[in-house]
Amino acid sequence: MKDLIDNHDVQTQIIDAFNFRHATKVFDPDRKIPNSEFNTILDAARLSPTSFGTEPFQLLIVQSPEKRALFRDFTWGANGASNGTAGQLGTASHYVIVLSHTGATMKAGSEYLAKHNREVKQLPEDVVEMIHGAYSKFQDSDFHLETDAHITQWAARQAYIVLGNMMTAGALMGIDSCPIEGFGLDKTEAVLRTEFGIDTRVYKPAVMVAFGYRADGPMFPKTRREMSDIVTWA
Repeated sequence: MKDLIDNHDVQTQIIDAFNFRHATKVFDPDRKIPNSEFNTILDAARLSPTSFGTEPFQLLIVQSPEKRALFRDFTWGANGASNGTAGQLGTASHYVIVLSHTGATMKAGSEYLAKHNREVKQLPEDVVEMIHGAYSKFQDSDFHLETDAHITQWAARQAYIVLGNMMTAGALMGIDSCPIEGFGLDKTEAVLRTEFGIDTRVYKPAVMVAFGYRADGPMFPKTRREMSDIVTWA
């Protein structure tokens, strides 16, 4: 009975967290996420599943106001509501740019993948070779990841798994968040190259996400489709 009670409590906590979370447009600039809690969010990212366990993502955490300001002119999705407030760039406790890898590291046979399988996953050589064969087939025949653009898009999908887990971990701790796709890709890449020293041949910005504590409640109640509208059992 104890296991059933505990499991029900966990289910309630999960649904409560998803009901709590909303795309926060303006955060309370005076409230900062404690380091221990933000490290838990980062651990949720680090421990996230990715296809073939390749971990094709990096996290750039932009904290200084001067660095954040570099993105403001072309990151319209992080400038807040239409009333001209400072938005997520100006008020978030933590501002993260999730980068996805490209074909430079994710193409079958790359040095990165070989090193990752040997040193991070600590696989024996025969297993490394077996995974290489399966991964090559996956890229070439199954998912048709034939170009660098295809591989980058696939890697970005893995980055979105990381994004979701980070936001859910935050919500479970009462931390607000907002995923941000409203930015100019070319201008973002240019700033990453010139101001952060990031090789954009290897890393591409997939999505941004702001974390903190809401300044106000949601403007509108949470609405979603009914379960029967989204689920089909076969």
